[in-house]
Amino acid sequence: MDLGLTGRRAVVTGGSKGIGLAVAAELAQEGAAVSICARNPDEVAAAAVQLRAHGGTVHEQVVDVTDTGQVSAYIESAAAALGGVDILVNNAGAAHPGTFETLTDDDWHGDLDVKLFSQIRCTRAALPHLRKSAAARVININAIYARYPDPAFFATTVNRAACLNLNKALALEYGPEGILVNSVNIGFVVTPQWENIRSKRAPELTPEAFFASWAAAEVPLGRFGDVEEVSGIVAFLAGDRGSYITGASIDVAGGMGKYV
Repeated sequence: MDLGLTGRRAVVTGGSKGIGLAVAAELAQEGAAVSICARNPDEVAAAAVQLRAHGGTVHEQVVDVTDTGQVSAYIESAAAALGGVDILVNNAGAAHPGTFETLTDDDWHGDLDVKLFSQIRCTRAALPHLRKSAAARVININAIYARYPDPAFFATTVNRAACLNLNKALALEYGPEGILVNSVNIGFVVTPQWENIRSKRAPELTPEAFFASWAAAEVPLGRFGDVEEVSGIVAFLAGDRGSYITGASIDVAGGMGKYV
């Protein structure tokens, strides 16, 4: 299937590893020029080397998406390097584990900053460039906990709900301009972030045993997902075959999520 991504220009935040790197790689394989950002210089550099193996233009930059100035400078730099921006994938995010009683104000502010406000900042900065695109796309990577409250992921549950409302409101406001905005909501996907969770909650278990125990309790398909199972739907939404989809909230979670 030709997704029509050849020559498109894509920006992927949090693109140095995990889902973000998989998304950038899939877009590059489909012929898009890609720009990635993340906070760790070594990881950004290594990811860029990996992406250049697919051919095409690759731009990388070390960026803290909680800093408005850095975000604005990055989007301008990416647009200059790629010749514009057609696709923005808001993937940056980090977990702030804790219960309602243990989460501090700083924890809440930090979680909102890296999740909700990073999407706001990056979309705002990219908007002038997206308006010049004939196939503008914003794809927000969120979590099923936005609609499936779980006190074990308290901050994520609350803040990702705000992200879903942002997604819908953006789709409504910018649909008339031809800018498509969609959310991909992940469940349990094998990423470095989950390894951090395992090391804190169950260091005595192997990754395989830890993932299997969580999946058995929560996921109808009985397993964790792979990052490529997320990047595939992102690429579809970014391409021509997704040209009549906006304001959607699509779960990639193996059936997880007890809601209609």
